[in-house]
Amino acid sequence: MSAPRSIVFLGLSLSSSWGNGHATTFRALIRGLASLGHAVTFLERDVPWYRDNRDLPDPDFCRLVLYPDLAALDSHRETIATADAVIVGSYVPDGPDVIARVRDWARGPLAFYDIDTPVTLARIAAGERISIAPAQIPDLDLYLSFTGGPMLDRLERDFGARAARALYCSVEADRYQPTGEPFEWDLGYLGTYSPDRQPTLERLLIEPARRLPEKSFVVAGPQYPAEIDWPDNVARIEHLPPAQHPSFYCRQRFTLNVTRADMIAAGWSPSVRLFEAGACGTAIVGDEWPGLGELLPDGEAMLVARDADDVVAILAELPAMRRDAIAARARGRILADHTGEARAAQLLDHLDAARAHGASSGRKKVVGERARHASSFG
Repeated sequence: MSAPRSIVFLGLSLSSSWGNGHATTFRALIRGLASLGHAVTFLERDVPWYRDNRDLPDPDFCRLVLYPDLAALDSHRETIATADAVIVGSYVPDGPDVIARVRDWARGPLAFYDIDTPVTLARIAAGERISIAPAQIPDLDLYLSFTGGPMLDRLERDFGARAARALYCSVEADRYQPTGEPFEWDLGYLGTYSPDRQPTLERLLIEPARRLPEKSFVVAGPQYPAEIDWPDNVARIEHLPPAQHPSFYCRQRFTLNVTRADMIAAGWSPSVRLFEAGACGTAIVGDEWPGLGELLPDGEAMLVARDADDVVAILAELPAMRRDAIAARARGRILADHTGEARAAQLLDHLDAARAHGASSGRKKVVGERARHASSFG
């Protein structure tokens, strides 16, 4: 094991999983870092919508600091400056201003962790202000992307990223595992409402529910419009805290994974729900996108559905023995390659490489400080 390191994250949220997938991603990764002996500080903007829905207000695996506004970051300058590495996440409020401050303070590698890479690049192309300014990308030591594949080449070629590396989401294996509960639903889905995911949810869950009134379905997640016409055999759960996710998955014969349109187009963008469900031993039905077969091959570790007919056939005809074998193979792959500890080890390797290639040498230096900084990232 390498020497203990101090790492600072500035992310959208760690304390609240309400309406976002960032919190569970950070929790798995940071728990993995903690289990490997590293110290993490997480700086989170204190905003009302998360303040009222915190399901992890006092984590035992890192130091969580809530700050009220951009100016308040100044009081954490020393923590940032003395860290072995600093990682700013996507969708952080005032992201470009946060990055500008941190860039001037950080002495170790500075990384941007884009949990929404295809969305980020689409919004840059549309000229929108987002959580990173395009001109800041070449100034980072490392661009960590939720999306792998050709997107990494694009980040380096078209946006000047020094080192673009995939850092997929991961799962906490000790929290997401089979519970042995009896089945309650034939097919379920967990996810916050998104306009670009809704047509797929309509096609792959709501329409099959209409065709199979004898089957039971469930959709959990907030922000769904009141005008959605849910069939009578589709149960609704407004919000499901992460602690209840394993039980939710294990009570489904199959769970549905739905991918956002930008991420389908980009490919190589597995969601945290994919890994969580698989780790629980639940058979996954999902939409198709490039790179999926490298993670969970169709027919072997999951089942790709292209339309309602596919889902109806799976629910009505697939033998239970084959369903369970597919679920077991997915669980084996995920526990081998996609746990929080595995992802933390990958992150440390990326940071080591950034350090070895002269991290921070191209950034604006705080006079005299970098020369006196003697810590090593290895």
